[in-house]
Amino acid sequence: MKTIGLPPKQGLYDPQFEHDACGVGFVANIKGKKSHEIVQQAITVLANLDHRGAVGSEPNTGDGAGILIQMPHAFLRQACTPLGFELPAPGCYGVAMIFTSPEATERSSAKHVFHRIVSEENLTVIGWREVPTDNSSLGDTAKAGEPRVRQIFLKRDEGCTDEDAFNRKLYIVNQRAIHEIRDKGVDPYWYASSISTRTLVYKGMLMPMQLDRFYPDLRDPAMETAIAVVHSRFSTNTFPSWDRAHPYHFLAHNGEINTLRGNVNWMHARQSLFNSELFGDDIKKALPVINTNGSDSAMFDNCLELLVMSGRSLPHAVMMMVPEPWENHEGMSKEKRAFYEYHACVMEPWDGPAALAFTDGRVIGAVLDRNGLRPCRYYLTDDDLVIMASEAGVLQIAPEKILKKGRLQPGKMFLVDTELGRIITDEEIKKDLAAAKPYSDWVKVNHLRLDELPDAPPGEETDQVSLLQRQKAFGYTYEDQQVILGPMAIDGIQPLGSMGTDTPLAVLSEKPQLLYNYFKQLFAQVTNPPIDPIREEIVTSTVVRIGSEANLLKPSAASARVIRLEHPILTNEEFEKLRHLN
Repeated sequence: MKTIGLPPKQGLYDPQFEHDACGVGFVANIKGKKSHEIVQQAITVLANLDHRGAVGSEPNTGDGAGILIQMPHAFLRQACTPLGFELPAPGCYGVAMIFTSPEATERSSAKHVFHRIVSEENLTVIGWREVPTDNSSLGDTAKAGEPRVRQIFLKRDEGCTDEDAFNRKLYIVNQRAIHEIRDKGVDPYWYASSISTRTLVYKGMLMPMQLDRFYPDLRDPAMETAIAVVHSRFSTNTFPSWDRAHPYHFLAHNGEINTLRGNVNWMHARQSLFNSELFGDDIKKALPVINTNGSDSAMFDNCLELLVMSGRSLPHAVMMMVPEPWENHEGMSKEKRAFYEYHACVMEPWDGPAALAFTDGRVIGAVLDRNGLRPCRYYLTDDDLVIMASEAGVLQIAPEKILKKGRLQPGKMFLVDTELGRIITDEEIKKDLAAAKPYSDWVKVNHLRLDELPDAPPGEETDQVSLLQRQKAFGYTYEDQQVILGPMAIDGIQPLGSMGTDTPLAVLSEKPQLLYNYFKQLFAQVTNPPIDPIREEIVTSTVVRIGSEANLLKPSAASARVIRLEHPILTNEEFEKLRHLN
């Protein structure tokens, strides 16, 4: 029986709750010197992250493994010449790495639609290449969902002289292909592992040791890169699939996004306001931006890709999505604080315990969540090599060659620019980005605090309902008063109880329930330590901002025009302030 992706929603299972905790790492030459050795070293790192991945009931079916590299132009030119077509110069063509159906009729239909999309976007298909694969080491479960893997070579039109503009066109082509091929069932396997002028991704429902066996391309000496990101997937309490292997277009991710549902809902809500000078009318073709069939990591990548394609640098986009703890950071500069405060008005953080490796083929870096709940360590060597991973010792390096060892700090960013040939410190990255726009002025003029608003005019008390009647109406019980509210009011402490609860779900109860009993926090079933919002206030925040959304794709002062609430619970007086606001 063939299996594609995840099971449909059924019973208590819903695919939107998919999370994973994995192993991630990268190898890069700081000076941008390409070699096949980088590919080999990255695959060694991946093999040493094997314990971070997982296998199914069969010992040879993995949860997923993959590698992201720079565009290997010499290899691709060598591979395409026997196929009867020549590749133009690097940057003048893009490569789509596609999973497609093993059924010939579905492949043919998808190819026809894809060619139409490419033509309508004024691009040209140079040719197709069947990627050699060897599934002899795969288990039956992996084979049951195995796609055909193809590379499609696309040439930019004569009027497109800007490589970034070409990549935006490739982004639109891929968004349209998702909507018109996969979503409409033309080819249910259709998926672009990568589509870019700068990067190429080889991945699948594999174990780390199977990656270069399944893809013989990776063993070819002509396959050269200066950057290689690898990932070994453990799909925690969820299902593995071919397209959910990492890396994605820009990142590989170890952890889970706990705020996912809110993040996706907000992105969907603000899409109607999207307007971009870089995209023009094309931005409408990209909607919806978030593909909800993907995992939390895939949806994070969807958002990150949009922010980068709309003109922000990759480090800027990552800082927007994974801000460091800034609100209670007493030593942070005013400029950097203003940067984070402004972007908190623009979009919500994608929070959760996570270590992320990211690259656009030119810069490569990593960032850790604000709590530092995932490990990330790095080595620098005397021959300009940087090795970073979720483990120490993933690549054997002679001790005398190591210049520096370190670990990523919570909320901090590590960045290598292979075009400049140097490591850019967290302080330098954020100082430059904070100075790029007048964020301080935008926040100072537009950002209002609730306590700064004028008091509401006094009103007459017309409600004569007694306290007891209100308590009954809202579902308060004697136990709530004595066990929970009493100790909190008298001693100012959190109420303590036993482990576990046999209280029925509010929706199933025959008794009146408090409103908030109907809501539960949605967290993956993993070993995240509990966080105390009082003792760890530097990394937690209850601040809420309310106000009209502005255009996410174009930074402006209007985005900071919001009201800041210190917490989401309002007193009657505070509510009246908002109600009478002109």
